[in-house]
Amino acid sequence: MINFLSYALISLGIVFWFWGTWPLIGDRSVLFKLHTLSVADTLGSMSIMVGLLLKIPSEWPLLILALISLAIWNTVLGYVLAYCSSSEANHE
Repeated sequence: MINFLSYALISLGIVFWFWGTWPLIGDRSVLFKLHTLSVADTLGSMSIMVGLLLKIPSEWPLLILALISLAIWNTVLGYVLAYCSSSEANHE
């Protein structure tokens, strides 16, 4: 059962990766594309990490560190991208 759940989470993560990549070929704004990509990439990567945590629980310290790093890095990167794209940042 744990193996099935692990593979299901890893597969879900891969689906999130493709789901976030698909809007890149659309006609929407660059910011919408970046937001969709970053959210889907974060969810996909975290899902894969949890799947790996179930698969190889002996590596839990590294996988938990990877989960925390993903959450912090992608949040900070989102704020930086939002600031850089705002009209106030472009006029200074």
